[in-house]
Amino acid sequence: MSGEVHWTAWIVFAFFFALVTVIGFFASRWKAGDMSELHEWGLGGRRFGTWITWFLLGGDVYTAYTVVAVPALVFAIGAYGFFALPYTIIVYPLVFAMMPRLWNVCRKHNYVTTADFVEGRYGNHWLALAVALTGVLATMPYIALQLVGMQVVFEGMGFGGVKEGGEIALVVAFVILALYTYTSGLRAPAMIAFVKDTMIYIFVLAAIIIIPAQLGGYRAMFDAADKVFAAKGGATGIVLQPSQVVAFASLALGSAFALFLYPHTATGTLAASGPNVIRRNAIFLPAYTIALGLIAMLGYMALAAHVTAKGTAVVPALIMQSFPEWFAGFCCAAIALGALVPAAIMSIGAANLVTRNIWRPYVNSNMTPAQESNVAKITSLAVKFGALVFVVFLPLEFAINLQLLGGIWILQIFPAVILGLYTRWFSARGLLIGWAVGMLLGTWMSWSQGVKPVFLLPGIGTVYIGLIALAVNIVVAAIVTVVAGKGATADDTQPSDYEDAPGTAG
Repeated sequence: MSGEVHWTAWIVFAFFFALVTVIGFFASRWKAGDMSELHEWGLGGRRFGTWITWFLLGGDVYTAYTVVAVPALVFAIGAYGFFALPYTIIVYPLVFAMMPRLWNVCRKHNYVTTADFVEGRYGNHWLALAVALTGVLATMPYIALQLVGMQVVFEGMGFGGVKEGGEIALVVAFVILALYTYTSGLRAPAMIAFVKDTMIYIFVLAAIIIIPAQLGGYRAMFDAADKVFAAKGGATGIVLQPSQVVAFASLALGSAFALFLYPHTATGTLAASGPNVIRRNAIFLPAYTIALGLIAMLGYMALAAHVTAKGTAVVPALIMQSFPEWFAGFCCAAIALGALVPAAIMSIGAANLVTRNIWRPYVNSNMTPAQESNVAKITSLAVKFGALVFVVFLPLEFAINLQLLGGIWILQIFPAVILGLYTRWFSARGLLIGWAVGMLLGTWMSWSQGVKPVFLLPGIGTVYIGLIALAVNIVVAAIVTVVAGKGATADDTQPSDYEDAPGTAG
């Protein structure tokens, strides 16, 4: 989108961006630690309490792309786009039950990544490598989509193309992000998350009060949206269509299983100061789901307001149309910060995996802690700029398609990581072969559907491909375990490692 540059909005936007830049560089002095050690740079020293973790995970899960993509999906197809709500409800009981166990064993053995845990649990570096590669592969397009969230905000403020300087602004924003992440590590997004989340809540509160009032109230808004969907026909509407139920439910369930397997969410969880911090956050984090439901309704508001933008540009266009420029700049800044926080954590999570599970075992097995930290810092820079290349030089659809595949791929490490928290019955060989089959099957099924996340199963309905591939993955892993036997393993964990130890409850 190009056109008139909204300078008042840009001035407000620049003020808040400058504010978080200062905070980002200051963060290295907050809860000060030795940044030459990976657990300090990449996990904040595992010292984040309940409220810091709440903001960090909230900023990690509810990203800029979520804020623009979920309403855009609702704008395009209606109630089906609300699948994000049940999945962010289902996930927190799973977090409450599983993630404290992961935290306990990782703290006991100084594991920094889920791949560290898998190698320690199964004694197999190839399985750990598979988990690490899957995490990095699934994260790269996810970071790119945060850039897309920033890009559509710039376009909404009339500063989108090369001539208008949109790409320059994007590059400058991410250079600054890269620098303060390099110096401050996970502490930077943790501090910025306080500002970002407060701004998002103000934006959402204003939007759900002011915009419907401009449209004649919620009833008029829903009526207008319903008429648009009725005119479109097909499987769209403000309520879920019967043909969408299985796909809706399976997408929600599969997404819930996948969410905390991503490196960024695992990193945010392992940075907590204790298992009770994680449990309390599993109780409090659904407050963000309420905000997400309200954000999703922006799609209906855009329909009723006759917003002419398409795709991810819908929300910025609605903001610029509905609010005075100064407040529109505030809202756009909130969305942009919603890109910086998760992008920083994602790059750190990917860097931790590369350092601990790829570089150290296969390039330099004798790294000192300082060398380990330096490799992670450099890798985080490379990951960010790799994502920047996605957005500046490649078609947007490429990043979106890879991110859709990323959700399918990350689910394939569920047996090794999550089932591994409770049982060692599966052999490492079985899990590795099951992972490979799940990855290949999921990729093929999605590709055969035009890189879509669902597949029609006769007699069942349209089902999320990630769940189908995961089911086959587990069956193959079980068969290989039974047929080939468990083989030699070197588990360095004990049953007591998974339970809360004195002084670690948080």
